Formats: sequence, structure tokens, C-alpha cells
Amino acid sequence: MKAKAFIFDLDGVLTDTARYHYLAWKELADKLGYYFDQEINERLKGVSRIKSFQIILEVNNALNKYTLEEQEKFANEKNDIYVELIKNVTNNDILPGINELLEKCKESNIKCAVASASKNAFSVLENLGIKDKFDYISDARLIKNTKPDPEVFIDCMKALNLLPNECIGFEDAEAGIEAIQAAKMMSVGINVTCNNIKPTLEFKSTSEIDFDKIIEVHNSLN
Repeated sequence: MKAKAFIFDLDGVLTDTARYHYLAWKELADKLGYYFDQEINERLKGVSRIKSFQIILEVNNALNKYTLEEQEKFANEKNDIYVELIKNVTNNDILPGINELLEKCKESNIKCAVASASKNAFSVLENLGIKDKFDYISDARLIKNTKPDPEVFIDCMKALNLLPNECIGFEDAEAGIEAIQAAKMMSVGINVTCNNIKPTLEFKSTSEIDFDKIIEVHNSLN
């Protein structure tokens, strides 16, 4: 079956706001007196805000120190810091090759959607100046189950009125690859490290994404 939609994660695929997430979590962790570094930050990729904070607490043996309500309060405090930081995002922060890929999709009548765990996806895409290039943007506030659950990818697929084998998902985190494959879609990994599962097709960076290769592999599967 012909590929009819590309469904993208946001952070690490369309833009790299990971450094802003890191800085925001670092500021909160420092305030609370908890250890936090880049290695821990890697574990937060594609994970919900509250789960991310719980990972930080777990690493610091403090998971039972706060009630769920208190955890949510601190997670929201991190988000306030992050929202201020991403005001600095501009069109220059779009990752290499992404604008060209989106144009290629338009020329080939392939729909584009965003499947992000970020509740700030709309504002980030607005700041990047590419929000109008997407046919659908999933609202993370309405997604109950975060990656590796496939809900967000299924939400995009249903909104586009397509079938799993008509969609191709793009991710930079193992939880995202698991979510795409659980949704029965072809997966494209971007600089992804996977221990338990491998993407259908891998590229080392967005600048290496090959549109024709993606379509070729998809056609070979259908």
C-alpha cells in the first residue's frame, strides 16, 4: 500500500529543544538539591513530564518523598521554566534537511503530522514557523498514554483517516520507535539508540534523511 503520511516526533526530529528541556530540569533539580546530568536527561526523551520527574527522583532515591500532587506541581514548575526558554526558538532551530523533507512531502501529496509528548508542541512549531506545514498536530493534553504506548501515533493516523501501513513514523528515542511499531507502522529512527527494538530504517542525522529510500523501503514492505 502506498505511503500517504509521515508522522513526526518533535524534539530531536524536527528541532532540538532537548537542550532547553535539559536546562529546565537542571534548574529544578539544582533547586531541590538533586543530581541531574546529560546521561539522566537521555532517559527522559519521549517520556511524559510527570514520568520524567519521577525518573529524576528515582535516580536520587527520592521517589517516595513527594505525593503525586506535589510531583505534578514540580513538573509544572519545570514546564514554566521551559516555556520561557523556548521563546528563544526561531526558524534557525529547524534541524538540517527537515524543510526540504516537508517540501518533498507536499510535492508528493504525502500528509504530515506531529506526534509529540510535549504539551508545548503547538507553540514550538509556531516559533519555528512551520506549524502550517502540518495537516494535523496531536494535542498531548488529550493523550492518556505516553510512549512507548502507540496512542499518539494512532491518534494522528485516525485524524488523517489512514491505515497503519499507509503511515511512516519518525523518532529519535527508543520509546518512540516502540510506539510506532506498536501502532503497526513503518519506523524511521534518527540518531536513535535502541536496546530492545530496532527501527525499520535508520539515519544518523536529519541531514542524511533520504526521501526516496524511505519510500523504497515502505514499498518493499507492502
